[in-house]
Amino acid sequence: MLNIGLLGAGRIGNVHAKSITANAHSRLVAVSDVNEPAAQTLAQVYGAQARSSQDIIADPSIDAVLIATSTDTHSDLIEAATAAGKAVLCEKPVDLSLARARACQVAAAKNGRPVMIGFNRRFDPNFAALKAQFDAGAIGKGELLSITSFDPSPPPVAYVKVSGGLFRDMAIHDFDMACWLYGATPQAVTAVGTSIVDPAIGAAGDVDTAVITLHFADGRLAVIKNSRRAVYGYDQRIELLGATGLLQAGNVLENTLTKITTDGATSAKPEFFFLERYMRAYEAEWNAFVNAIQNQTALPVTLDDGVNALAVAEAATQSAKTGQTVAL
Repeated sequence: MLNIGLLGAGRIGNVHAKSITANAHSRLVAVSDVNEPAAQTLAQVYGAQARSSQDIIADPSIDAVLIATSTDTHSDLIEAATAAGKAVLCEKPVDLSLARARACQVAAAKNGRPVMIGFNRRFDPNFAALKAQFDAGAIGKGELLSITSFDPSPPPVAYVKVSGGLFRDMAIHDFDMACWLYGATPQAVTAVGTSIVDPAIGAAGDVDTAVITLHFADGRLAVIKNSRRAVYGYDQRIELLGATGLLQAGNVLENTLTKITTDGATSAKPEFFFLERYMRAYEAEWNAFVNAIQNQTALPVTLDDGVNALAVAEAATQSAKTGQTVAL
């Protein structure tokens, strides 16, 4: 049984608390948050203690921590937790700064404890099935990957200002997905971004609509489409064209009912938000982390993966600002 400390009791922290307590091999023993009442409330729900992050990290009886705090604290907490001998699962991104993330990568490697980054979409059953089919040679060599990732509505501008921008905050999931599916990091990035959904997002220095092309060394391409507004729901699709066929993973709908009449066919909308869409993925992600720690096997997602995805995000940000393709 692994004793777990949860750092962060916000929305995503609550999601992770459910996964931790649902696993028969992990036990949530402590929760921290800068908002102490939030930590106390969440801890009480699961019979844990509300403590400071420093106390949790220093406690030798706690085997691992899950970091779900604000992004600007991730690198510091990863370094402190691994130095204290703890395994870590940290939400993405590793940091808002690529240089800081790389320094964290070096420090964590010296500390020698496993660090997994929370790219939960790898654990979505549909995306995982697509990856398994592709790796098994179902469509031959991949040639053109298309990833669609649309939010149902834009976040508050106050969030945008501290998020690091669309490429680091939102598209980073898609950058990781492209690298994971292709098994490689792109050699160059071309990005175009605009602010047409909410002028306030543009005024804050960010974009809300973007198209990114990833160029791989062997000629393969990946095209990523992002938007902060899809009024019909959380639109999440992957299409991979290969030498001998096509693989697709479509949206998860609110229900499977289809009505067909002489007027045509109608079906349900996509699940509306990421919590509903990816709840199974969060559970599978945590289960994979626990299995790797208990069996001392390789983590399915690493700190290196997190740094690589952040490097792509940095290149995309630069490309969108300059109008130039940026080499990695």
